Amino acid sequence: MATETTSKAPDSLLRSLDIEFRQHALVEQALVHRSYLNEAPELDLESNERMEFLGDAVLGIIISDRLYRDYPALSEGHLSQVRALLVRWDTLAQAAERICLGEYLILGRGEEMSGGRTRPSNLAGALEALIGAAFLDGGMTKARKLVLQCLQPELDKIAAGAVAIDSKSQLQHVVQARWHEIPKYRLVSAVGPDHAKTFTVEVVAHSEVLGQGEGRNKKQAELAAASEALDALAASG
Repeated sequence: MATETTSKAPDSLLRSLDIEFRQHALVEQALVHRSYLNEAPELDLESNERMEFLGDAVLGIIISDRLYRDYPALSEGHLSQVRALLVRWDTLAQAAERICLGEYLILGRGEEMSGGRTRPSNLAGALEALIGAAFLDGGMTKARKLVLQCLQPELDKIAAGAVAIDSKSQLQHVVQARWHEIPKYRLVSAVGPDHAKTFTVEVVAHSEVLGQGEGRNKKQAELAAASEALDALAASG
C-alpha cells in the first residue's frame, strides 16, 4: 500500500509478535487512520475504525475470560474494575508503544506532522483494530495470543498486587486527605464519529488541573485522568 508518510511495512511487526496472518490486507486495514483517507478520498480503502469497533469487543471478551479464570475469589464488581483498567485507552496506548505500533500507522501528512504516531488515541485504536484483524484472520485463538502478548506486563502487575484497581477512588482519598475536598471531573472534548468517539476529561482539585485522560467513553477518560493525577501528585510529593 503506497503512502507518502513514513510508516514501516507491517511484516516486521508481525515477526516481532510471532504472529502470522493469512490475509495480510487485514493487517494493513488495521493500520489505516482516517486522516490518510481524508487526504486521499479517491482511494478505495477503509479506515481502521470499524475494525477497532470489533477489536474492542473481542478484547473485552478475552480479558473477561482471563480474569474470570485467574481470580475466582473476586466479586463481579472487582472483576469489572480490573477489566476497565486493562482495556482503557492509556493502558492500550502503553502496550502499543512497547511494540512500536506507531511506526506502522498509515497516516495523513497533517496527522503525522501533528504528532499522530505517538497520540494515545491513535495507538490504542490501532491496537484494538489489530486485535479485530487477528480475530477475523484466525478467530479467538489468534486474537487471544495477540492480546495476552501485548498486555502480559499489565496482567503480571495485577497478579502481583502492584496496580491500584480504581484510580478514581484512590485519587479521592488522596485529595480529601490533602485539601479536604472531592476532585471534580469535567469533559474537555468528545470528537470523532459516534461509533469511535474519543473523550477527553480533566480532573480538577484545589483550583488546578491535576490530570487529563482520554478514553472511548467518559468513564475510561476519567480513570485515565485520575491515574495521571496520582502520578503527578506522587512526583510533586
